[in-house]
Amino acid sequence: MTDDSADEFLALLDELRIMAKVGLRYADDPYDTERYERILELVSEWYGRSVDMPTREVRDRFADELGYVTPKVSGDAAIFDDDGRILLQLRADDETWCLPGGYTEPNESPRETAVRETREETGLTVEPVDLIGIYTRAPGEYGPHGLVVHVYLCAVNGGDLEVSHEGRDVRYWPIDEVPVWHNHHHAQCAGDARELWDEMANR
Repeated sequence: MTDDSADEFLALLDELRIMAKVGLRYADDPYDTERYERILELVSEWYGRSVDMPTREVRDRFADELGYVTPKVSGDAAIFDDDGRILLQLRADDETWCLPGGYTEPNESPRETAVRETREETGLTVEPVDLIGIYTRAPGEYGPHGLVVHVYLCAVNGGDLEVSHEGRDVRYWPIDEVPVWHNHHHAQCAGDARELWDEMANR
């Protein structure tokens, strides 16, 4: 196995491990729990073979969650129409408006997250054209985890605007007319995004 293939294989095992751990956290069916446990056993076995480590030791290390505990990472998209209105989703959980975006998945960059989440939440395919900024949220501010948000100015290159199961509405808004922002970071991000959009439009 080449070094590149070995890295890809370990990345695959890590993704499966994360999926299984998350599955066990939310599983309410004993058969699902059994399947996720089996996935963890297979991951531990094959990870052990790859790094010459006993399966039980690998499983114990996985249980201890190796590594420094870091904040969550997310990628959001700022998308404007020709009139300078920004695309927002009305969240189904709290009736606030937010940029398309969400947490990064295993082996995914924040840039890729912004593209994926936009497609899932709005039906549009987009291309990031510039990084607007990186914003932080302290634990307890709007949830139990710290968060590092990467916001990208994006251009639409396909798809049809539609509401996803995660939202109640999706539409373009003048920034100063948005009824209720999801949190203060989205308002700040939107303002910074509009400044960059104006700057690029006037070049």
